[in-house]
Amino acid sequence: MAFWICATCAVESAEQLDVCPICADERQWVPASGQRWTTLDELREQGYRALLQELEPDLYAITSSPTAGIGQQSKLLVSPEGSLLWDPIGFLDDEVVERILALGPVRAITASHPHMYGIQVEWSRDLGNAPVLVAEADAHWINRPDPVIETWSGEREILPGVTLSQPGGHFPGSAVAHWAAGAGGKGVLLSGDTLFANPDRTSVAFMRSYPNHLPLSGAVARRVADHVDRLEFDRLYGNFANVIPTDAKEVVRRSAERHIGWTNGDFDHLT
Repeated sequence: MAFWICATCAVESAEQLDVCPICADERQWVPASGQRWTTLDELREQGYRALLQELEPDLYAITSSPTAGIGQQSKLLVSPEGSLLWDPIGFLDDEVVERILALGPVRAITASHPHMYGIQVEWSRDLGNAPVLVAEADAHWINRPDPVIETWSGEREILPGVTLSQPGGHFPGSAVAHWAAGAGGKGVLLSGDTLFANPDRTSVAFMRSYPNHLPLSGAVARRVADHVDRLEFDRLYGNFANVIPTDAKEVVRRSAERHIGWTNGDFDHLT
């Protein structure tokens, strides 16, 4: 079945729409040159290829070269019971699929939020029809419906010690994945844009829109931070190459207090 890929966000669509609804939303953007759609075959003809790189034992990054759309870094979390593909990118090829399956069966594919849907249905088809889990609160953003898609809400254990939950914020259904065995048993949080690991590696951001610089309120930042504070984690991976390598739980706490202070006007004397 043919499908289209938005050239800007790399999210798949069953139809070549006048404008990608995900890009037309205030959290994203449509280029000044206008909407453009591409296809998987076209990207392959242009020389795109997918890359798999180990980040730490049992956790891998999947990227494409050149980068497709937003250019996120997918994560493949491997366990003895199977794998989780997190934040699927907007490109795949046979080589990366073979390498992924060589590490074990993929039990689920899920995205932290709609910007990261990528070509999630196509990934499922190439990975043995693994279920694609979409937050119920954000399901209206699906542009390529398919029977492999299942909605979920609240909390869901995907694999032993690997749990999805929804702090919300960036999108109502924005999710994180907690991996208890990660970071040598200290715990890892895959945060997507729900909590964005900043370039300083000592803080995270809480935003409605990252490219358009729309902050979340202090109350929502508190809610998101409190949600993840009940989890044990030392390392946090964003959805690019951004990572808080250690002490991430405390980093989230401090960052929330700073965000709340700025949104409340506590630091206006510095402006």
